[in-house]
Amino acid sequence: MNLSMMKQAMELKSNLDKAQKELEKLTVEAEAGNGAVKVTANGKQKVLSIKIAPEAVETGKVANLEKLVFKAVTDALEKSKKLAEEKLKKLTGGMKIPGITD
Repeated sequence: MNLSMMKQAMELKSNLDKAQKELEKLTVEAEAGNGAVKVTANGKQKVLSIKIAPEAVETGKVANLEKLVFKAVTDALEKSKKLAEEKLKKLTGGMKIPGITD
């Protein structure tokens, strides 16, 4: 590997590290049941909060509430994954880098 390629690789690594830190600060939100359940996640697919409206609990239908929570969490993590893919794709030019863009 020549010096120019090493410099480019180091620059890419630095930019990817910065992007990873930015993704920790970016958030997405998903909801289910017309807002009965809201989930917030960051750009690194970490769930930050789950909010459940009181009326969703009062119904006494635990199975339905479980489905709403599952859907909201799944949607939030999918949005987070897409956000990360878009952000990292700009840096890598769409190139797949194991452990970073996969």
